[in-house]
Amino acid sequence: MRPTFKLLISHPAHFISLGFGSGLAPKAPGTVGSFLAWGLYALLVSLVPPVFPVWVPVAALLAAFFIGAACIGKTGAALGEVDHGGIVWDEFVAVWLVLALIPATFLWQLAGVAVFRFFDILKPWPIYLADRRFKNGLGVMFDDVLAAGYTLLCLWIALKVLA
Repeated sequence: MRPTFKLLISHPAHFISLGFGSGLAPKAPGTVGSFLAWGLYALLVSLVPPVFPVWVPVAALLAAFFIGAACIGKTGAALGEVDHGGIVWDEFVAVWLVLALIPATFLWQLAGVAVFRFFDILKPWPIYLADRRFKNGLGVMFDDVLAAGYTLLCLWIALKVLA
């Protein structure tokens, strides 16, 4: 079943899971969602005071992860497939994690989103294993966090090489 606008607005869980509508994109909804997540990240960062405790973004990411897992479970049940391509909240959280930990420049952030999409699509081990094994909201979220980990490792290596 393909997600529809009617489903999107029928419940807050669907609105979240479908990435505020970006998951309705007819082509590459994960990529569309990733780029929307980047734009929302820039907006959110601009609204946050420059000095705040380090636990605030950590708590926000954890909340987004666990709330997203619950929402994804509900939307997956409605769509008949827990890891439906239109469910993109997992991309949002993973992109936000990457962006929070890399240099805050346009080129590094573009690289972060692009490298994340590469690993999210390719799904090397153990991402592939997690994607196949855990078919619930937490599993959907977890495999994207693994892809974010690969992304951060690659960008850390790039930072060291370029430094």
